[in-house]
Amino acid sequence: MATSFTHTEPTLSYYAASRNDHTHYPCLQGTVEVETCIIGGGLSGIGTALPLAQQQHSVALIEAAQIGYGASGRNGGQVIYGYAAEMSSIASMIGLKNAQTLWQWSRQAVALVEQQIQTYRIDCDWHRGYAHVAIRPRHLHALTEWVKEAAAHYHFHDYQIWNQHQLQQQLASERYAGAIFDQQAGHLHPLNYTLGLAHAAAAAGALLFEHSPMLALEPWQHGYRITTPNGCIIAKNLVIAVNAFTHSLQQAPIQSLAAKILPVGTYMIATEPLGERAQQLIHNNMAVCDTRFVLDYYRLSADKRLLFGGKVNYSGREPSQQQLIQGMRRDMLKVFPQLADVHIDYAWGGQVDISMNRIPHFGRLNPQLYFLQGFSGHGVAATGLGGQIVAEAISGDDSRLRLFEKITHHNFPGGKLLRLPTQWLGASYYRLKDLLP
Repeated sequence: MATSFTHTEPTLSYYAASRNDHTHYPCLQGTVEVETCIIGGGLSGIGTALPLAQQQHSVALIEAAQIGYGASGRNGGQVIYGYAAEMSSIASMIGLKNAQTLWQWSRQAVALVEQQIQTYRIDCDWHRGYAHVAIRPRHLHALTEWVKEAAAHYHFHDYQIWNQHQLQQQLASERYAGAIFDQQAGHLHPLNYTLGLAHAAAAAGALLFEHSPMLALEPWQHGYRITTPNGCIIAKNLVIAVNAFTHSLQQAPIQSLAAKILPVGTYMIATEPLGERAQQLIHNNMAVCDTRFVLDYYRLSADKRLLFGGKVNYSGREPSQQQLIQGMRRDMLKVFPQLADVHIDYAWGGQVDISMNRIPHFGRLNPQLYFLQGFSGHGVAATGLGGQIVAEAISGDDSRLRLFEKITHHNFPGGKLLRLPTQWLGASYYRLKDLLP
């Protein structure tokens, strides 16, 4: 699970600076035998370990860096329904009835987040409210059509359609034509949420190991032997949950998974604390995201900073800290020009794992090797859903996993050499579409 982000990155992240759980889990030493080994210490891995441990199933999780080091601890913190793909696209692939089921599961995933926060008393600044905002009238029309579709086909009636005036009652920006608002979705501090779930999994009996990258994988008796620098795990079942870092796993048969996702860079900044100005920006403290391909997403933190995210990077080359701050600041001021005098305290980036069809990719490479990937920027809630589904399958009920396995996932075109340039060209096309009136 080698990563292109150095271990100095957490000092630049607002989330790392404001974490409230400083538990450090040991490096794997010696040999451990369990029923299931999970590779990856983010939300999908922990989301699988927790329900297994609660069933008295022996489980060990290894993480190459620290728990929550990847996207799980760096993202925008938005907890929303649905998937990155439009529901109409999902319905065209697997039928309306199955799409309706996936929609209901996505609603359950959001409810699961709140339930786990309450059950395990996770201090992660959970707050309800989410607005999907439209920059242009055609974007608002598309959102309005989705509200009609959600009601007609998915029996969802909770959206509120806001015109420009109604939106500006809550959001101090003239950039948008309107929005749809969802009171049940929300936002949280993703690293503290991840660390809280890890604490719950460890308390339930899961063995968690940090700084323990997988170096080798081999068949062993009736399962697998996973080797790390200082130890090994022998397990009947194996779960791959490294998401954007799948490309760094060279062991067969895992290599085939990397071709079906593309790691894409996205970035965030955190302003200095804004005091009373924060409520003037977002009166109801909702999370906000626009509808463009290269979108902005933002919210307020508990200490009244604006956390502003956006941009996509297919090049694999990371901007300097100065370039990152300058670029993100320009984007922020397009939304909130009144913040021109505000200092940027933190800037950081991370990679999300995009699937070709933007639908999460859950499945099995064989009856004992499971994987979770392709959350495509919608992972805070969906990782908990995926973890539960894989845990159920390991425990003998694979009915929900089989529905996800009906979804066809294609490799990204271009192979190892040309897949990034190909996606850059595709992204450029959608950027041009974003500029159309």
